Amino acid sequence: MKYTLIILCLIALAGCDRGVDSPRGFSLPEGNAEKGKAVFIKYECLACHTLAGVEDDSIKKHDDISIRLGGNKTKIVTYAELVTSVINPSHRFSRPYRADARTPDGASKMTVFNDTMTVSELTDLVTFLQPNYKLIPYHRTKYSDYK
Repeated sequence: MKYTLIILCLIALAGCDRGVDSPRGFSLPEGNAEKGKAVFIKYECLACHTLAGVEDDSIKKHDDISIRLGGNKTKIVTYAELVTSVINPSHRFSRPYRADARTPDGASKMTVFNDTMTVSELTDLVTFLQPNYKLIPYHRTKYSDYK
């Protein structure tokens, strides 16, 4: 009986692996936040994004879109989520930006930098952005009991 339980647990754990599409084993090298700020400016991210404490008047702003990065969140913004947002901007949209951040065919308006940005620049950029997100507690609204 003891070995049956162990075997069932091992089978269950093996089922968690998604085969060749599994992210298991994927890791990027550490980035440099100072270099990441330079990447943020280099690729003119401020044309469509705002980030507290970062300004560059030489970058022309897009009038139709302004997406705030960083700030207080009730959910942790992970390193992996930030990497995905840069390399696959159409993957998911934040609620306040769902309509104005999309093209008519539903894709993200964000430029895809996959053929121009190096992996080092990507890791530096994400290392620069991540500390700008602050986790705050989520306070539930207290409702009275229905009777």
